Amino acid sequence: MIGLFCFVLAILASPFKSKSRLEAENEVLRHQLIVLRRKLKGRARLTNNDRWFFVQMYRCFPSTLKVVRIVQPETLVRWHRAGFRRYWRWKSRRRGGRPRIEIELRALIRQMSTENFLWGAPRIHGELLKLGFNVAQSSVAKYMVKRRGPPSQGWKTFLRNHAPDIAAMDLFVVPTIGFRLVYGFVIVRLHRRDLVWINVTAHPTAE
Repeated sequence: MIGLFCFVLAILASPFKSKSRLEAENEVLRHQLIVLRRKLKGRARLTNNDRWFFVQMYRCFPSTLKVVRIVQPETLVRWHRAGFRRYWRWKSRRRGGRPRIEIELRALIRQMSTENFLWGAPRIHGELLKLGFNVAQSSVAKYMVKRRGPPSQGWKTFLRNHAPDIAAMDLFVVPTIGFRLVYGFVIVRLHRRDLVWINVTAHPTAE
């Protein structure tokens, strides 16, 4: 009774379906009959071509999932996802490029970067060229030992070491009450906030 009711609903809804959708569902039903006619004993055996056909029909017309009966809908969706993963695995395969360097050379790069803390990739690259190793500088930087701290002193250390010799200067404009513009020039030493130089002029020059 339920099957007959579903059949009647499908007939009533068929005029509202597009022609291409109906043709796709008919092709899926016809292919299922072909698979069932091939069955000898037990359940139907699906070939890779059958799976590819059902997956392609599902990809183009997802509504065909409702008329598939020889496999579970979850199985068809799993086939589609597996094919998607295989496609992108094939798309992302290695296509040649620069060959990987030997393990011994990688170990030598790590050893040189560890034993010479102040050496960077350009210095290690130059030393390897002297030893006869033809390797790119980018490869040397890739296999160097990554240090946790910064390679040089930070800004806080830099300012603490050089603050007595650093001065800040500014040239600014001040409008007067008579609508004139005067230019002020100030130099302040950062270490003690000492005023090194100040001057005001209406006509600034390089001197």
